[in-house]
Amino acid sequence: MTQSSGTSSSSAVATASPSALQSTQGTTTIAQDVVQKIAGLAAREVSGVYTLGGGAARTLGALRERIPGASQSSGQGVSVEVGEKQAAVDLDLVTEYGAPIADVARSVRRNVIASVEGMTGLQVTEVNISVNDIHLPTDDEGQQEAARVR
Repeated sequence: MTQSSGTSSSSAVATASPSALQSTQGTTTIAQDVVQKIAGLAAREVSGVYTLGGGAARTLGALRERIPGASQSSGQGVSVEVGEKQAAVDLDLVTEYGAPIADVARSVRRNVIASVEGMTGLQVTEVNISVNDIHLPTDDEGQQEAARVR
């Protein structure tokens, strides 16, 4: 099964510098949702990351968790741009109180790049990180008190 590209300039670029996703036997295309999931899971693996997403995204995620059968989106707090050979990632995250933010950001960036490049073959050109909040240990206490009220 052959697949032709929509523009002649993109096929000329593909021929000039081949990548792991393009060969003489065909082309592999990676969807944005795939890169978004990989980047989100890789960011969550890093110690010091509490969750991903801004305030509104976290609120919607909390509501989604209360619906039976629904799960939190692994792409929450992650936006990506994917080209034929490259990807750029933007992350919104919440860190744990006490975790050095610069070190967490460096570890997240390194893990996201390694995961996306290793799994997709795309070159990650940048990983922009926005720390929107810090999770405090006291934040969990308010949730536990509400659960005790009957």
